[in-house]
Amino acid sequence: MDGRAKNQAKPVAVTTAGLRGTRWDPSRLPADTRMTVHALTTHDGADVTGYLFRRGGESTVVCTMHPREINVAQYLVPDLLNAGVAVWVQGARSPGNDIRLEHETALLDLAAGQNFLREQGFERTILQGISGGGPLAAFYCQQSARAPDARIKRSPGGKPTGLDKAGLPEPDGVILISSHLGQGELLLRCIDPAVTDEDDPLQTDESLSAFNPANGYREPPQSSSYAPEFLARYRAAQRERVARIDAFARAALERKAAARRTIKDGGGSRQDAIVAAYSPIFNVWRTDADPRCFDLSLEPTERAYGTLWGANQVASNYGSVGFARVCTPESWLSNWSALSSNASMAKCAPDVRKPVLMIEYTGDNSVFPSEADVLFEAIGARRKERHRVHGNHHGRPVEAGRPNGQIEAGRIIADWLRNGKTDL
Repeated sequence: MDGRAKNQAKPVAVTTAGLRGTRWDPSRLPADTRMTVHALTTHDGADVTGYLFRRGGESTVVCTMHPREINVAQYLVPDLLNAGVAVWVQGARSPGNDIRLEHETALLDLAAGQNFLREQGFERTILQGISGGGPLAAFYCQQSARAPDARIKRSPGGKPTGLDKAGLPEPDGVILISSHLGQGELLLRCIDPAVTDEDDPLQTDESLSAFNPANGYREPPQSSSYAPEFLARYRAAQRERVARIDAFARAALERKAAARRTIKDGGGSRQDAIVAAYSPIFNVWRTDADPRCFDLSLEPTERAYGTLWGANQVASNYGSVGFARVCTPESWLSNWSALSSNASMAKCAPDVRKPVLMIEYTGDNSVFPSEADVLFEAIGARRKERHRVHGNHHGRPVEAGRPNGQIEAGRIIADWLRNGKTDL
């Protein structure tokens, strides 16, 4: 059975010391909240963990999962509990580790939780996708709605997915909060196209650098000013860089597959065995260079100068922490390539037919108005609604004295849940 519970912790009081930022406000968490921890096994035998928050008597559970991160004390948990629903915070099999992550296996992780919650007697499950959790939720909706034989059978890297044999219960609705169009689409817009050598990321084509004053860059806090012609060349070069990394990843996988074929055919040398086992790990540097983050005249919003990682583009673009820093060919193609990934809103959102609530933050510097427009239009659900709330990508006030968007987002979600808007 999918999502078998290995063990179940006894109810424990939720501790709230030191929580801040994108985490809940301890004073808003209902005093009677109880949390249990559940270790589950996925259809393909991986271990995942889920955290169930409830006050008692709930028949609906809102499920939040991000493919790369886990935040147990997620800021919307208090609002959801106060709206009369339980909350399930799900971890992937390897949070914070892009080496093992493929979106196709992340669906199996999410499915383990969905099966478990149905077994616990919950009548309705609502997927809540925050940021990168949005495309994951849409991908799950697409695949769970298909007949098993019609599901994706191989990942972009060629691995069997097992989705055709796994139990994927359909959810009853979807909440999208500051959702982008997919990890690949996000990276496509912020990868630095001025890199000329993936093995030496300090080598730069200055004619394509967003940080060259000759191209319109200005030192912060001044806003840069890029010409349309430069931006057109920049966007084309970003796509070309992604295509080059795709070609490298596919060539590595083909070498491995060729060696395996040779061995399977009864031949093969010791070197073939080595090549067949070799799983390269590579770095992708300079992935935080979306011109819209430095030229605030592009798609004007309430956003602050800088990116999701901060206002120091030297640290975020050249530093060790950033999108897609450490990849395998399989994880790059499945997660970070806009040209290869299955987990994009363009591919999945039209197949989302359950009711959808979408909330976007007006000061978000990683999801821009044009992208939010594309996403909402793409959603195939007959019942869908959209709200704009002040806040940065995580709903925090962009300027001192402005309202906390997390609170307003929570109010909107609670209203949506209480007033039957999830009904088909």
